[in-house]
Amino acid sequence: MGRCLALLTIFSVVNLVKTVGIGFDGQNHDITVIKNCVKGDVLRLRAGAPFKIALFADLHFGEAAWTDWGPQQDLNSVKVMSTVLDAETPEFVIYLGDVITANNIPIANSSSYWDLAISPTRSRGIPWSSVFGNHDDAPFVWPMEWFSVPGVPQVICPGVNYSCYGAEYCSFEGTSRLELIGKEIDHNDLSYTKNGPKDLWPSISNYILNVSSSDDPRSPALFMYFLDSGGGSYPEVISNAQADWFKKKSEEINPDSRVPEIVFWHIPTKSYKKVAPWFGMGKACIGSINKESVATQEAELGIMNILVKRPSVKAVFVGHNHGLDWCCPYQRLWLCFARHTGYGGYGDWARGARILQIVEKPFSLKSWIRMEDGKVHSEVVLSS
Repeated sequence: MGRCLALLTIFSVVNLVKTVGIGFDGQNHDITVIKNCVKGDVLRLRAGAPFKIALFADLHFGEAAWTDWGPQQDLNSVKVMSTVLDAETPEFVIYLGDVITANNIPIANSSSYWDLAISPTRSRGIPWSSVFGNHDDAPFVWPMEWFSVPGVPQVICPGVNYSCYGAEYCSFEGTSRLELIGKEIDHNDLSYTKNGPKDLWPSISNYILNVSSSDDPRSPALFMYFLDSGGGSYPEVISNAQADWFKKKSEEINPDSRVPEIVFWHIPTKSYKKVAPWFGMGKACIGSINKESVATQEAELGIMNILVKRPSVKAVFVGHNHGLDWCCPYQRLWLCFARHTGYGGYGDWARGARILQIVEKPFSLKSWIRMEDGKVHSEVVLSS
């Protein structure tokens, strides 16, 4: 086409973020962090202080990137996260999948959108970790309207040395899970995301974080497990191999189930559908919206059978469904949705984030939802 293509891109959105002053809040997030490339990453509780975690789910950065609407939604999502972080001042943040909408991103390096999504957390000096959702490495979907009047929109697809030769620098192949996770880990000292065992491939974000006791950094007070629930470049499922890996690792590091455990992945299992309220919230469930049916993984291949047999597992947290934010009991653990945080993705329900609060002595796990407007609701104790 031989012309220089231009559009409001990720770089423009970053400038917008700077313009409105969303950045480091100057607060002192007093958390002890121990990073050791051999023993793994360890977060440490503070004596007498709760440990708070903010869950950011379904941000969907990069959606409709060729329109004015798309970059504005990214900016709105940054504002939501900034509001939650400043109100709650958590010690840790978890990005619970669908950080980006890769099937809408025509540039070669979609990790630039990923980088923008984590910027509110990073700018405040808060450590974080992430798991993949079904949109994070989804293949680019060519919009049908591009093939009608007025045709393919102007799109910036920058190369190493930018020049005005047009679409030759465009790539519609997307960025793989391995590339996304590699760039996050390599370029961010505050990232606690890990590249999981190679024998679980194509599943990538499978790892464990240890939150250690305030008394002794060698003594675990909580284990957090992260599992890749697939989607995008491969089926939406937690495989039998992942389930076996979880069983082996949990029995190895917590053989007597003495230490409490919580688990994070993106797409709910079929067990979520079993406990989903029919109307409203029901007596046993705690939440504020129950506006759609649970969209589950394609199969359940053993992970839930393992979890329900471990008394140390207190709760599982997922995203994926934007119109659900409940926690419901399932046998002796809790199944919880986060809250749709991003302005990308479907649905116009108010945005917010699920907050977790861990107290060490005696152990307790409490959760609530912090909304963009500052309101708090749906408090529930998950450790009983």
